[in-house]
Amino acid sequence: MTSTANDRNAGFELRRIVRINEEIKSVVATAFKINLMAMNAIFLAKRAGQAALGFGVLSNELRRFATDLQGQMSALRQLTYGSTAIVNALVKQARFSRILDRAREQTTGKGRDILDEVVRGHHDVDLEEKRSRLKVVNRRLQQMLADTTQLVELGSVLARSAKIEAAYSGGFSASLTQVSSDFENTISLIQRSLEALNKNHREDQG
Repeated sequence: MTSTANDRNAGFELRRIVRINEEIKSVVATAFKINLMAMNAIFLAKRAGQAALGFGVLSNELRRFATDLQGQMSALRQLTYGSTAIVNALVKQARFSRILDRAREQTTGKGRDILDEVVRGHHDVDLEEKRSRLKVVNRRLQQMLADTTQLVELGSVLARSAKIEAAYSGGFSASLTQVSSDFENTISLIQRSLEALNKNHREDQG
């Protein structure tokens, strides 16, 4: 692969990671919102008393879900930071390769032989080692995205269950139904963000 192609691929990878980080920030903010909503739902369930016991239990589970999701997204963010460091190194490597290629083109005799050795070592060892590390990070990212998707599906089930429980909460039914609908809509936003994350990740795999 030429140094120009290396530079282009590294640039594409860097843009992909930036897009992933933006989606992660969006999910983290939404998970924080769910945490606040869950605390409010728990308070309402306590006010409703015996009629909203089931809703209260589900609200506690939704709060736990939000905390787990925040932890998962924090781990994803750390992983993408690692990717960024590797990609930045690849960008520098590609630029250095271009410099070596130009110097090689303008050099003859023993000087060229020496540069040939440098270029071979530069491409064969450093570049391949960084690419291998990036592949490992991308595989971990793919697995973490799959795990996060499953976690959010659980959150969606909890929100739907809370909506059912809200219907049997007596005089608080209307307000609890509204809260559970907010849970459902907010989790749908997270699911869309995860779809975008998976799409950005698949672009690299393709």
